[in-house]
Amino acid sequence: MELKDILSKVDHTLLAQGATWAEIRDICDDGIRYGTASVCIPASYVRQAKEYAGDKLSICTVISFPNGYSTTAVKCFEAEDAVKNGADEIDMVINVGWAKDRRWDDLLTEIKAVKAACHGRLLKVIIETCLLTDEEKVELCKIVSASGAEYIKTSTGFAGGGATREDVALFARNVAPHVKIKAAGGIASLQDAEDFVALGASRLGTSRIVRIVKAAEKSGDAGAGQSK
Repeated sequence: MELKDILSKVDHTLLAQGATWAEIRDICDDGIRYGTASVCIPASYVRQAKEYAGDKLSICTVISFPNGYSTTAVKCFEAEDAVKNGADEIDMVINVGWAKDRRWDDLLTEIKAVKAACHGRLLKVIIETCLLTDEEKVELCKIVSASGAEYIKTSTGFAGGGATREDVALFARNVAPHVKIKAAGGIASLQDAEDFVALGASRLGTSRIVRIVKAAEKSGDAGAGQSK
């Protein structure tokens, strides 16, 4: 797979608690330079990032992150606020406790409400696969498929586990055809990225792919343009 094709699927991510504006600006520069799908950043930097990048780069942010147990009203407010500040894409975290309690109708209602609060922007639903059984994952594939959200996403990266090949394959088998898949967390190499895309992922939430490319450029590795 061509490197530019991998990069075009990357949500270049910086969600560390101590992230500074200088660091956010740097990943925006990287996103523009390398043609990433978006940068995924804390909500407090969305307005600055949008003003800085303009139409050169999509700005993604996260809501109810990373725990997901805010009330629906709070999640909707966060989504509307992010859109008002210029966010092009919203990644929301489900209430995992509701999934454990099998409150499927409440989960569907909440995702629909957040989708409405996005006012047409892309919504990706993080289900935190490392905390779920396969049965729960399958049920959530059905719920996200019925919700109007555009994507189902594996992980926050903050709960002790990230994307696995098995989970992306499970998503691909169980989501409706109109729902896309985002793999996030633990994507550490170009081969990882290519594997997830081959299994059905349309987006990759990672900071490492761009770092790998920059390191290869710095070392003069002419073969860095393609994965192995």
